[in-house]
Amino acid sequence: MRKLLTSNWMQQTVFLGPAVLVYLLIIALPFVLTVYYSFTDWNGVSGKVTWVGFNNFRSILTDDPNFVNSFWFTARFTVVVIILTNILGFAIAYWLSKPIKSRNVLRTVFFVPNVLGGILLGFIWQFIFVQGFTSLGKLTNIGFFNLQWLGTEATAFWGLVIVFIWHQAGYLMVIYIAGLANVPQDMLEAASIDGATGWQVLRSITIPMIMPVVTVCLFLTIAWAFKMFDLNLSLTKGGPFNSTESVAMNIYSEAFVKNRYGLGTAKALIFFLTVSVITAIQVSITRRKEVDM
Repeated sequence: MRKLLTSNWMQQTVFLGPAVLVYLLIIALPFVLTVYYSFTDWNGVSGKVTWVGFNNFRSILTDDPNFVNSFWFTARFTVVVIILTNILGFAIAYWLSKPIKSRNVLRTVFFVPNVLGGILLGFIWQFIFVQGFTSLGKLTNIGFFNLQWLGTEATAFWGLVIVFIWHQAGYLMVIYIAGLANVPQDMLEAASIDGATGWQVLRSITIPMIMPVVTVCLFLTIAWAFKMFDLNLSLTKGGPFNSTESVAMNIYSEAFVKNRYGLGTAKALIFFLTVSVITAIQVSITRRKEVDM
């Protein structure tokens, strides 16, 4: 009995068993059910589930322009915020990695927006765009503040971009700071002695050395941007005229507002496969650019 209790099998079962069970119940089982329901016609409530095969997928790709439009909006939004959020996050991290007296306070200030939840953040910025910017526009007569930020397709798009960057750049800043702290100082000093400029050091030494961090930050930004829902819901609700409806909101509306659960899970499966392929390609490309320390 004692030998059984101290065996490798028993130890692995005791320590890994609960985690594996939770994973199966919370992640694996819902995913399997999603795959199953994507091939059915079900309203999400009744006990009647009708098998329809690939009809849901054919309907999505041929008869659902709203889903295509939401996918196009999400793709454009993702590309823009990936570039701008990572550039801003890295720029702040690079600046705050210098010996500045107030850098700890500034790091806290830039990170604080990430603590706020997306729903609350959306309502705060909705007030800023509608009331705050309007008041500033009347006082200063600056055109930027007089724009109808949530009233047109173009301005609503950039309004979401601004809030997303403001929300997530501080988190990326922390990761980039950790990467910059691990860049060998003797290498930077040697480059400086050899006469390299700051830009040359940044391009040829710093960025290649922190590529593992860049891989992580790009991966996170892609996942955040594609899965954006709470910010979209609270700030624009997909408007005006569904022009800023993200894929996540479209799926939610299909499954829980229109009660077409089968069609909604089919959209979710297409969305999952698309994001998986994109992130796999991104990780593969950036991993090849990493260098050994």
